[in-house]
Amino acid sequence: MTQDIALVQQAGERARENIGRVVIGMEEAIELLLVALFCEGHVLLEDVPGIGKTTLAKALARSLGCSFSRVQFTADLLPSDITGVSVYNQRTQTFEFRPGPVFAQVVLADEINRAGPRTQSALLEAMQERQVSADGLTRPLERPFIVLATQNPIELEGTFPLPEAQLDRFLLRLALGYPGREDEREILRRFRTEDPMESLEPVLQGAEVLRLAAICREVFVHPVMEEYILSVIEATRKSDDLALGASPRATLALYHCAQALAALRGRDYVIPDDVQALVEPALAHRLIPSARQRLYGQATRGILADLLATVPVPVEERWDGSGEG
Repeated sequence: MTQDIALVQQAGERARENIGRVVIGMEEAIELLLVALFCEGHVLLEDVPGIGKTTLAKALARSLGCSFSRVQFTADLLPSDITGVSVYNQRTQTFEFRPGPVFAQVVLADEINRAGPRTQSALLEAMQERQVSADGLTRPLERPFIVLATQNPIELEGTFPLPEAQLDRFLLRLALGYPGREDEREILRRFRTEDPMESLEPVLQGAEVLRLAAICREVFVHPVMEEYILSVIEATRKSDDLALGASPRATLALYHCAQALAALRGRDYVIPDDVQALVEPALAHRLIPSARQRLYGQATRGILADLLATVPVPVEERWDGSGEG
């Protein structure tokens, strides 16, 4: 198992280094993207325009030897523009299905909240089922299949906010934030004469991603760590500050992400730090603050931070199971 974990860690380091040639000062976001990749989950990148959401998503896509497509979401985009359409062939006198951009292993959905609800749903259904139904036929999507969606804050004009049930389809939601002064100086210098994105080469192949994802699922989670995860989830359901707590899907997301993060950090077992690092990106977009908290403008991430502080952190000398009697 130790050798397998080393493979995950080495693959993660290659991907980090490759993406870091283009994306500067976003080490935490890159690590979380790799967590989602090895969990075969989808990611929502949410922040103001110009922060680097699309650049980060494209850098990850170029680092993978997988088929890639990009969709620029607009208000007039139709569901068939995503899933595909049947076209009549006069030579054969039959209808032929022409797959849409969702039939790629890595799909970049740029500014997903600028499209109408029907178009959003067309993509999100494919995300959940990993298949597309059209003309009475169900067409599976090739694995690995990951959607990297970018979104501007809903306060900006011309956007359609994703409903809570659709947000739940995303494994993680990430906010990038502004770069530090020195990081922004490096951005100026690195992009001075050319775009380093053009020289990025794949460092991971699709079959390798699937193999590494299977290794991550074997990472050991101590029963005490399971109790810790369940306690965090239960705290969201009992909190008076939240109108909607975390679902069982959220529990599984936190569990599997903790396994992948542990593997990326070179461990074959999960520790409390792994869970704590993932609580906000894995849970915040799945929760709804109470009416009172919305009235006072309390953000979900602040509520989560307060809840996490109330859950006792387990203390154990050995988390790898070697100390179990």
